[in-house]
Amino acid sequence: MKRVLVLVEGQTEERFVKDVLGPYFASKNLFLFPTVAKTKRVKCGADFKGGITGFSNVAKDLKQLIKDQNAFVTTFIDYYGLPSDFPGMNSLPNGSPLIKVCHVETALAQFINCPRFKPFIMLHEFEALLYTNPSELCRALHADHKILATFMGICNAYQNPEEINNSPSTAPSKRILNLVPGYQKTLHGPTITRRIGLDTLRQNCPHFDDWLVWLESL
Repeated sequence: MKRVLVLVEGQTEERFVKDVLGPYFASKNLFLFPTVAKTKRVKCGADFKGGITGFSNVAKDLKQLIKDQNAFVTTFIDYYGLPSDFPGMNSLPNGSPLIKVCHVETALAQFINCPRFKPFIMLHEFEALLYTNPSELCRALHADHKILATFMGICNAYQNPEEINNSPSTAPSKRILNLVPGYQKTLHGPTITRRIGLDTLRQNCPHFDDWLVWLESL
């Protein structure tokens, strides 16, 4: 049995790893164990979890995870909103979002410097996966045909959902909230991706697919 420890950004990603990725990889005798990133450590009581507020806590989490020498380690965090102190963020190259996110992943891998560690940073955030099937997205959110047409228009404007961009008004989640204010990431996100299915997610999100190919290679 091979194990992979996955440092995830929040509860949505945790559920996605457990409910969507977990069963698929378990059938291949690879078992994924998500750990939600800590945002604040306290001397007494439980640490605060969820969200990436700075690199120092991420580094501590990863260094703790790689102490398990019988497991591989990876990440599942968003590129959107990534703190400026993350490795590689102060030296981003020109080019596409994919070039930039690969640069950050490489810098993070070099910082951790462990052959059992391979980072994955989602372009641009988890909600990009929901745009792989706008009909399923709208069905889950009880959105009408006009909103579906708007989502279809957004998808048609980009080569793939991972390219839907990175500003506070146009990031994938912000577009959903603008059209359907009742969207709740933790509630709807894992459910919609499970209904869409892993094959469709992979076919439409190449950087995400590359990560799964690596997992399959273990």
